[in-house]
Amino acid sequence: MSGWIAIAGLGPGNEGLITPEVTAALNGASDVIGYIPYVARVAARDGLTLHPSDNRVELDRAAHALELAAQGRRVVVVSSGDPGVFAMAAAVFEALETGPTHWRDLDIRVLPGITAMLAASARAGAPLGHDFCAINLSDNLKPWSLIEKRLRLAAEADFAMAFYNPRSKARPEGFERVLELLREVCGVDRPILFARAVSTSDEQLRIVTLGQARADMADMRTMVIVGSSLTRTIERTVGPILYTPRSASGLAS
Repeated sequence: MSGWIAIAGLGPGNEGLITPEVTAALNGASDVIGYIPYVARVAARDGLTLHPSDNRVELDRAAHALELAAQGRRVVVVSSGDPGVFAMAAAVFEALETGPTHWRDLDIRVLPGITAMLAASARAGAPLGHDFCAINLSDNLKPWSLIEKRLRLAAEADFAMAFYNPRSKARPEGFERVLELLREVCGVDRPILFARAVSTSDEQLRIVTLGQARADMADMRTMVIVGSSLTRTIERTVGPILYTPRSASGLAS
């Protein structure tokens, strides 16, 4: 039997948000490869080998998956959220491009999932209802100067912005610098959403202004969404709705 690879997104956390396509791939897999907490979400069964590995070994993990598939194994590489958004799909293709040429003939599929940005937006309302951008605030794979440049340009362009990996224990000061830059460009009244562990039992949603935001409101399980100048809040007794109107007709060119 010829091998294959499915690079699959497990969604933001709730099992009900895993797509049927991903479930079918997992059911047909001989091997599941991924970061330790993501592999832990896959139930063990006869005939399935789980290969959990530590963070920051994405290329080694991708090469392992490609080699297993070349040996005829049916491999699912798992990511949380969507595998094409700051996750394993790009890593597999980086390994494919630089690896042995026979890997290029493998059956490789990318199976989308619900990424944290979309799950957080849906829980709060529709803050990404108009033009937006997504930025990974981790400086593991790019310099801080590039992060700051992209932040400033996105803020000046008046995008709503979704931030992945906002604040880790290793770099707690970085997100404070992000908030300072945003206040400088956007002012203090812009709404900002802190959505932690969306769709899990630990879910926490908090909507404040940039002036009220503190760096310690975020950690690595938090998706942060900053509104554009058009984003607004509808106050309700059961909790506010945060949304950005579809039209930018009121903005100056």
